[in-house]
Amino acid sequence: MIVGNMVFAPRFVLVLLLAVALLCRGEPAAAQGNPPVRETPRAAPLPVSSTAEHIFEEARGKLLQIRTELAASGHQTSLGSAFLVTDNGIAITNYHVVSQYVLEPNLYRLHYFTAAGERGDLQLLGFDVADDLAVVRLDNPPKDHFNFDARKLEELTKGERLYAMGNPLDIGFAIVEGTYNGLVERSYTPRIHFSGALNPGMSGGPAVAPDGAVIGVNVATRLGGSLVSFLVPAGYAVALLAEAQQHEPPAPSALRAELGRQIAARQATLYAALAAGGYRGAHFGPYVAAESKLDWFTCWSQTNAEQVPKPRAAVETTNCSSDSDLFVADDLSVGRLTIAHSYARSTDLNAFQFAALLQQQDRLAWNGFAREKWYTAQRCDQGFTVATEPDQGPPVHALWCARAYKSFDALYDVAVTSVTEDRKAEALISRFSLQAVSYETAIATIRQFFEALRWQK
Repeated sequence: MIVGNMVFAPRFVLVLLLAVALLCRGEPAAAQGNPPVRETPRAAPLPVSSTAEHIFEEARGKLLQIRTELAASGHQTSLGSAFLVTDNGIAITNYHVVSQYVLEPNLYRLHYFTAAGERGDLQLLGFDVADDLAVVRLDNPPKDHFNFDARKLEELTKGERLYAMGNPLDIGFAIVEGTYNGLVERSYTPRIHFSGALNPGMSGGPAVAPDGAVIGVNVATRLGGSLVSFLVPAGYAVALLAEAQQHEPPAPSALRAELGRQIAARQATLYAALAAGGYRGAHFGPYVAAESKLDWFTCWSQTNAEQVPKPRAAVETTNCSSDSDLFVADDLSVGRLTIAHSYARSTDLNAFQFAALLQQQDRLAWNGFAREKWYTAQRCDQGFTVATEPDQGPPVHALWCARAYKSFDALYDVAVTSVTEDRKAEALISRFSLQAVSYETAIATIRQFFEALRWQK
């Protein structure tokens, strides 16, 4: 029986079982002249597992809630979790838990709360935006702390139990039991697939093995799924902790510049991996275009062939994107690269009508909307033809646009749309969108795809 969110065992089941027991008792077997029946001794009930209970009791004094508060009013603006990792009050959390302070240290302050109700100020010692981690220090710390698990991830097997802790939805510290399911496949950023319920407010909390050693850091959950959550592998937290302990804490005035430096470094590594991964040819009618070979670059296709009434031009589109999003702020994520190829073929259009259709397709492939807070106005160059070697590829008409980041030097979003110009009744429309990339890297990346464009032999 379910009442609200509570589940109760129906009482009539107990009554029914008692009635059956009374009916079965009857007269003693010996009194009826039958041989006595030896009762089989009942096995003792198995004890309920108390692993989670023991883990939480051991961990309770090492868990923290982090609150970002407006300096002017003292009221909270965001909540997260953290956990102590040294005896001098250093704790680990997520970058996104403290991101407001990193971006605007003059507007916000960081505070912590313990399970015992103690509170105090936090000092930011360092952060890693690429792995969504941060290191903070308490002003009046307890001595107890968590230990990291020295085992390599390869030694864990799918199905091993893990226990995630934090303060979900600000309703109190809690522990969640789940299972380890290896690293997420087809993702540029290493994440542990944790089959357990992570809720808002648990970000930055620890996920531990049955012995209490930290395996990962709570970071995210997949919306639209069930118990699909993600952890940052503990090794990245160990590396950031070691680095933070070797350097002086960054000055608040230098935090935004350090964030920009880290984004640029991460993006340079991402595009270097993209170039090193190589490309394969994808066929679109008489054209061959490039697609990345990397498993974290996935493609989906669609067609208008099933539309009713039947379209006057057939369009088949393949959309490819990298699983490489990077959280920067609540209203800014960067790092994704998208490529879309649409093969259009006239079925009932003359050359003029088909040209008009292509003109409608000639639009930019920006990811999201431009926000004046983050971007400059875009600048575009259009109407030029991309040079190709004679007889090695079709002539291409392209529109190139770029916008700069106001806060991060030498980083741009770049969008390019191109249309082949070699045929009157069919064409390949390609769209490219690159986020937070240097201008030189953007040019080199787009050139690689254009140089790979060929007629099918």
